[in-house]
Amino acid sequence: MSTSNRLNGVIRAFESGKPAFTAFSKVDRQSAIDFSDAPYDGLVFEMEHNPYDVAAFGDALQYLLNRKQIADSGSLAPAVTPLARIPANGVEMNQSFAKQVLDRGAYGVVWPHVATVEQACNAVASCRYARPKGAPLYEPKGVRGDGPATAARYWGLSMADYYKKADVWPLAPEGEILVGLMCESPEAIENLDDILANVPGIGFILIGEGDLSQALGFPRQYEHPEVADAMRRIVSICHKHDVVVGNPHVTAKNHRRLMEEGYRFLMAAPQRTYGVVGLAREQSGY
Repeated sequence: MSTSNRLNGVIRAFESGKPAFTAFSKVDRQSAIDFSDAPYDGLVFEMEHNPYDVAAFGDALQYLLNRKQIADSGSLAPAVTPLARIPANGVEMNQSFAKQVLDRGAYGVVWPHVATVEQACNAVASCRYARPKGAPLYEPKGVRGDGPATAARYWGLSMADYYKKADVWPLAPEGEILVGLMCESPEAIENLDDILANVPGIGFILIGEGDLSQALGFPRQYEHPEVADAMRRIVSICHKHDVVVGNPHVTAKNHRRLMEEGYRFLMAAPQRTYGVVGLAREQSGY
């Protein structure tokens, strides 16, 4: 698929061999407006630690649309691709949160605290519609309930065309939905090789440095040797399986090092202007 036809700007960056610059955002109208023309590839609306409000999320998606950008680009997709971090972690296996944000038009779901093959498979399956048994790309078997009208309208597609694109990348090359799994515990690291070897459809792994450092006994000491070693192990496993790995604490001081270490999903502190992301793009040539 030509990257110029991509609706999902984060996937577009990955397919072009570039890092994707993103940030967390509150789920409110003003934040969406402010970030609608910010220098990000994607925006992750945060609903794990912030309240889960799917109605407010639907509003935020609409306010993320920038009419001038749409007119200038000829694309109905927002310039900054909206993803959602949902409150349900892997252990809870709660599929409804993913279904609800996807039904409103999210282009991806970030799942906290995924630590086993079963949990990872559930995360991917929750973001897929069912296929007939034996059909290509059948596994992981999709369990997303059918209710595409609002999402199709938001993507600017007919429901028939939405079905063609509403699958997980890179399992489905034409898919526009990203599944991001957070790796944030020693158990998750121990199982990560099996997860990536056995669960197709994972778009990226995002390291949860906060919870990981807590579990290792060094809360928020991100430079501590044990925390740094655990993070390097995650990066190495992801590179082994050619899966994008992300870091949620990108700053003006560390962005060069993180890109050299192979991070390609880069989350900076939310800034509506040039900031860290602009600096990183300028210095890296992206």
